[in-house]
Amino acid sequence: MTIMATQMTKKAIIFTLLAFLFIQLDAQTYYYFQDSPASDYYDYSWMELSGDSELEREGSDLRKFPVEEVVLAQQGLNSLRLKWKSMTGGNWFAIAFAIGWTDYDISAADTLQFFLRSETLLAAVDLPRVFVEDTTNHKSDFHLISDWTDDLQAGVWTKVKIPISQFTDANDGTDFTQIKTIGFKQNLDDGVEHTLYIDDMRVYVGDGTSPPAAQPTGLNAEGYEKHVELSWDFNPESDLQGYRVERSIDGGANYSIVDLMDPDENHMVDWVGDLGDNVSATYRVKAINSTNEPSDPSEAATALTTPFSDDELLDMVQEYTFRYFWDFGHEFSGLARERNTSGNTVTSGGTGFGLMSIPVGIERGFISREEGAERLLTMLTFLENADRFHGAWSHWLNGNTGNVIPFSPKDNGGDIVETSFVAQGLLTIRQYFTGTGTTEQSIVEKATTLWEEIEWDWYRQNDSPAIYWHWSPEYSWDMNMPVRGWNEAAIVYLLAIASPTHGVPASLWETGWTSNNYAVPRTIYDQKLYVGSGFGGPLFFAHYSFLGFDPRDKKDDFANYFDQNRSHSLLQQAYCELNTFGHTGYSDECWGLTASDDPDGYLAHEPGSTRDNGTISPTAALSSMPYTPEESILALKHFYRNLGDKTWDWMGFKDAFNESRDWYANSYLAIDQGPIILMIENYRSQMLWNLFMSNSEIQPMLDAIGFKYSPNSIENEILLEEILSVYPNPSSSVSKISFYLKTAAVVDLNLYDASGKLTYIVLNNVNYFSGKHEILIENTNFGSGIYFLKLNINKMYTRTIKLIIN
Repeated sequence: MTIMATQMTKKAIIFTLLAFLFIQLDAQTYYYFQDSPASDYYDYSWMELSGDSELEREGSDLRKFPVEEVVLAQQGLNSLRLKWKSMTGGNWFAIAFAIGWTDYDISAADTLQFFLRSETLLAAVDLPRVFVEDTTNHKSDFHLISDWTDDLQAGVWTKVKIPISQFTDANDGTDFTQIKTIGFKQNLDDGVEHTLYIDDMRVYVGDGTSPPAAQPTGLNAEGYEKHVELSWDFNPESDLQGYRVERSIDGGANYSIVDLMDPDENHMVDWVGDLGDNVSATYRVKAINSTNEPSDPSEAATALTTPFSDDELLDMVQEYTFRYFWDFGHEFSGLARERNTSGNTVTSGGTGFGLMSIPVGIERGFISREEGAERLLTMLTFLENADRFHGAWSHWLNGNTGNVIPFSPKDNGGDIVETSFVAQGLLTIRQYFTGTGTTEQSIVEKATTLWEEIEWDWYRQNDSPAIYWHWSPEYSWDMNMPVRGWNEAAIVYLLAIASPTHGVPASLWETGWTSNNYAVPRTIYDQKLYVGSGFGGPLFFAHYSFLGFDPRDKKDDFANYFDQNRSHSLLQQAYCELNTFGHTGYSDECWGLTASDDPDGYLAHEPGSTRDNGTISPTAALSSMPYTPEESILALKHFYRNLGDKTWDWMGFKDAFNESRDWYANSYLAIDQGPIILMIENYRSQMLWNLFMSNSEIQPMLDAIGFKYSPNSIENEILLEEILSVYPNPSSSVSKISFYLKTAAVVDLNLYDASGKLTYIVLNNVNYFSGKHEILIENTNFGSGIYFLKLNINKMYTRTIKLIIN
């Protein structure tokens, strides 16, 4: 499949690929214009004007051929628009190049062909002259188009065919072995304005025909709230130009072209939000053969858009985002590609996120448990055999070989931060796949081995008081980057201290992680930040380390990190609502600054600095959903409902956008996609938090660092006020659990042992009215020891209380 690239529009990629295919697959046809990637002008063009004549021109230098999209093209999505007034003593040229400025040897060709259209009757004698031009800028003789066509009837595309011999026989010094353009020139100086549309310009050998493509089959259309998703079966032909998708909104009476897809794509997303609510759209697909002729249309398929609830929107976002890791996962290794244009370059950190996405995909019904297990086994086997450096993976790997791909000249070895994201995933899937089958047992064994082989202690760089980011066999510790907070890498120290085989002392939490101006309490926009500096930094600080690690109801000597991350998120919303720098689009529903692509490349965007250049990254607000559910869902609705025609496609929200510069990314990045699906799941079910925290290594690590129970400050802010108690406590027989609800709510109540493993489900998704409620549980069903009761309200707010059973 071909996925859209970072700085080019989808059309540009399609047309570039098609141009390549035309050259490679149909060497007897040379295309000079099929469609323009841009909708305002054709970049591969040139216009000249002199004297009193007039010529419509586009581009910053007024040298570009205008493009027409309002009038239905003869083929494809658009045509060239030639609008002129020829005056005595004046002159003009309008010249079109092949995509990529390619020149062709047409010396043995037979025919020049193009299509013309006028919206009014246009006499043939009023048409311009036509010529070709070689790579030395030598123009051939100028030939009358009127010699090869009758008058143009209004609103009808007319095919014009001119023998190449008319040009080659002239012996005018043109080099026909390297013709780069077809051009049009002023003819009659009649002083009248004319408009002519030009499309499908080609030169070919023979009769210019090819066998018709087969009728596409299997078209399916599924309606969502603001878009329709289409899929169909691939055609059998090996030389297709692609597929043309057509839509009707009048029940199939009239169709218009909505997109062109390349031959390796059999799906598309059609945004119909601008057509209103409850849109009924009918679709058909045509296959385009090597001479640009459409096949018979597929059977029609109809879809209806409908309003979505919050849960349906979340289902949709998770399912589409999951495709990045599942459908776009590397075909051999299964690992996550760095971005949608990375080819065989896979990323270790993004792969850690991808590991965690598979249980989500299973639980949400996107894939089967068997499919997920098989993919994970492939991924773990590849990770076993990939390059490792004292157990740590490099930032980038070759998805076919597992060999390191240097991230920078000296970053060609182990990356302990990226490796920590892999380990977070390993520990999560290890707790999910607990079946007795061979595949699931192998997953647990391989995940455990890979986790225990990571030499966290090696990355102390000779027993220093900190952990170092990189080590290379070639450059050793030359990069010399200690991992210190506050940033995205808290998980490094948490896992290094938790490791049962290569652990580091818990004191490194203080001497390494929290040692560098770490705790700087401050209040900005009424939000208290406990650690870090400035406005809190890019928002991925609140996400990467907390995909598995649950920050709720606990604190170290410095912060309750749920509160830190919630304040960080709310601060960013307030910052965008205030919008001091006047960036277009910023508001309380359009917020979130983090590391992502932007109009100038890639940047870690953050408030209050020059790193705020007007770029909003959907992953920022969406991945904060466990901390700010109402604010994040508000942003989700805005990104989808108001901006979705530019921000939404087959793998969910694109990476970023900058409305001040009218820029919208066509890219997807693994490290931005992963937190979206994972943190939405932690908001909805806490599944990944529960799985990761249930590992036996986690609670001892928390105890060693000195984490203590600490209710989140959100309890003073939410509308629901819950009071949880248990009596008697300690107890040896029966315990009475009491909780109070200020309003009606959905309640979950679970019992966990001291290691964090789920022991007993007391309540599962039960609706309660407001008021006080009491439940009895038989403690004799459990062994003696320390347990924790966790009450969850509306899948958002959690209260925890310790229960001691004698």
